[in-house]
Amino acid sequence: DLKAEMEKKNRQDLCSTTNDTEQTDLNIVIISDPQHTPLSYDYVLVAKTIDNQERQAYKKQCEYIEELKKKNLKVTKIIDDDLVFYGIQAPKEIFEKYRYLLKVSDACNWSSDQNIVPLSTRIRIVHFILNHTPILSGVKCMKLCSKHRFLNEKLLHIVSWFLRLVCACTRNYFGEKVALYYLWLGWYTYLLIPPALIGLVVFLYGLAFFNDSPLIKEVCEADTVMCPLCDKRCKVWLLSDTCTYAKVTLLFDNNGTVLFAMFMAIWATLFLEFWKRHRASFVCEWKVSDWCEEEEELILEIVNNVNCEPKKYKHSYLRSTLVLICVTILVIIGLTHALVVFRVIAAVLLAEGSWEFLSNHSNSGAMMLGALFHYLIIIVMTRVNRIVAMKLCEIEETRSFAATEKSFTVKMFTFQFFTYFSSLFYVAFFLGRINGHPGGYVRIAGKWRLEECHPSGCLTDLFVQMAIIMVLKQTISNVFEFTVPWFSRWLKRRRTQKLQRKCAHCYLKDDSEAKHGAELCDTCKLRDWLSNYRLNDVDSFSLFNEFLEMVIQFSFTTIFVAAFPLAPLLALINNVIEIRLDAIKMVTLERRLVPKKTNDIGVWIDVLEAIGVLAVIANGLVIGVSSDFIPRLVYRFRYGPCANGTAADFTNLDCMAGYINNTLSIAQMDDRNIHNEFSVDQMTTPSGVNVSYCSYKDYRSNEDYSLTPQFWLILAVRFAFVILFEHVVVICKFIAAWFVPSAPMGVKNEKLFDKLQRLKEELR
Repeated sequence: DLKAEMEKKNRQDLCSTTNDTEQTDLNIVIISDPQHTPLSYDYVLVAKTIDNQERQAYKKQCEYIEELKKKNLKVTKIIDDDLVFYGIQAPKEIFEKYRYLLKVSDACNWSSDQNIVPLSTRIRIVHFILNHTPILSGVKCMKLCSKHRFLNEKLLHIVSWFLRLVCACTRNYFGEKVALYYLWLGWYTYLLIPPALIGLVVFLYGLAFFNDSPLIKEVCEADTVMCPLCDKRCKVWLLSDTCTYAKVTLLFDNNGTVLFAMFMAIWATLFLEFWKRHRASFVCEWKVSDWCEEEEELILEIVNNVNCEPKKYKHSYLRSTLVLICVTILVIIGLTHALVVFRVIAAVLLAEGSWEFLSNHSNSGAMMLGALFHYLIIIVMTRVNRIVAMKLCEIEETRSFAATEKSFTVKMFTFQFFTYFSSLFYVAFFLGRINGHPGGYVRIAGKWRLEECHPSGCLTDLFVQMAIIMVLKQTISNVFEFTVPWFSRWLKRRRTQKLQRKCAHCYLKDDSEAKHGAELCDTCKLRDWLSNYRLNDVDSFSLFNEFLEMVIQFSFTTIFVAAFPLAPLLALINNVIEIRLDAIKMVTLERRLVPKKTNDIGVWIDVLEAIGVLAVIANGLVIGVSSDFIPRLVYRFRYGPCANGTAADFTNLDCMAGYINNTLSIAQMDDRNIHNEFSVDQMTTPSGVNVSYCSYKDYRSNEDYSLTPQFWLILAVRFAFVILFEHVVVICKFIAAWFVPSAPMGVKNEKLFDKLQRLKEELR
């Protein structure tokens, strides 16, 4: 149980029970009264009813409750059939101590409003105390499982639009961490509008002019006979049969994508810089700009136990090396090889199958199946990655829950990143470049030929892979993310509705009396407590899952965007829906998350900056290596009709005329190696004509199959372009980061005057 494992890390000074049958399973229910009163409850612990009072589990339960009472926590017990509810109320002295320690700390001083203790802070403090209250009868702690909350229906209106999600009510209810998630998601969605529009324009540009391209005409009107794409059953084929494929390729592999890729790399930097400014305005308003997580933890330790000892920092180079080896070998290398082998074998099986349609389109079929197989791997590996990342965190022996969360975030994102992008890296940088040539094909285990690229390029394969994975992931995730909690809640409503009917009259009476300080009856409390207990469970990493999903989407939006300019548009459409579904799910379908204090999105900002740098490298390589942009450029100015400054005006030829034929090499059947490569049946065209030669995409000599000088020239220009592209974009990124201050001047001035005023108040 990952949830139990993570919460064990959250209380490293405590240990779990020794016998599962003897564990006391206490669930936490968080109360959400918007205005805290003396009759409000900070937490509700839920346990199974135990009839036999001699059982060890019952004794542990009672001992734990007694330990809470020793800390002056008021405990109200209500029994309902097979469940026992313990309402927890913390005394005022605990929060006064917290406020004082916060004030005198080195880093957290004045990091909150000193006049009030918001509900989210009360819950966070009590949550820490409950998780760090030991018992002595054979074990050191109770097993505190899931967190629950009472629903405040007014918040449903607050979260209806993302720009209002960061208001004071949302922050006080969910805590700064959840508020910053919605603030970041709203900002990200808002800034997706420019790249979505520009990406759509780039796509429409390719759609408007691709019919007039001489490259498409050359493919569609060609009578060129191409070499078989597989062994045995594959036959030669005509280049003109792939006219549609060439048209799709030109939609995404045109001059506009180069500029769009540069724009997206700079946009990623501007997005992060403007986010820092946007965040600074809110954390200044919330007075958490100077908040420090480590000192907050020390303060909570002292509030819980004045005689506590700090947990020491630990680091082991051996453990770190072990983690690095596991990440490299198990995930990056193994997963990529599995996907490559699957695509190669699928292409061979489809080509040698009995269905003529699939046999004729074996490469396209393998590409589609590869994308679907990759999506299934993503589903399975998401669970596996979570377990592996947690085990690696245990090996590291992190100091606190915050350190565990940071370490887990980095590892889990790394695993997920390579799970999502492994096949995309293969298609972008290796497909069609390591397959060899007729008479010298590269084979897996000496049997299966590696795939080849279409004469129009491999960028369409990359586009299809990205489109299938991105669309399936976003669509299916949103459907399951909302429908599963909704259906689960619907199944549990019968008991809750029964209590609602039973308590209706009493609730009205008690509600009026509560205004004068009268406490609600046990039936009313039980109705609300049980209703929220039956909501869907959440854990310490529920918000982590939402962040991970959005950061992976950000990766799709920036990395390889040169091959898929519509990615920002799909992300924008998804986020408009996502932000609403997340709000409804979090407010109405799930138990309340434990509010957490923070002033930033944590390690995710470092992950986003790393993605921005990787986007520059990946898009430069896609344009320079994967696309045909450089070969076309070299042909136009070096080998085409317009080469050497001699225009083709007199012959009415386009400067790109003859490009497709220039990229093809010829394999002669009279060559001994070629004769052994293809059978006589394979060299028969669909019309029944036997041919003595065939063409394939490469720059090789027709005599000895050595690489031509044109290949080396194109290779040199490719590397030169990648270096130039990355340096230019990186310089633009640095200029953009320098040009945009990390915080508005108004915010800095406000913090300055606020500190000055507080110091003057202390002096008085």
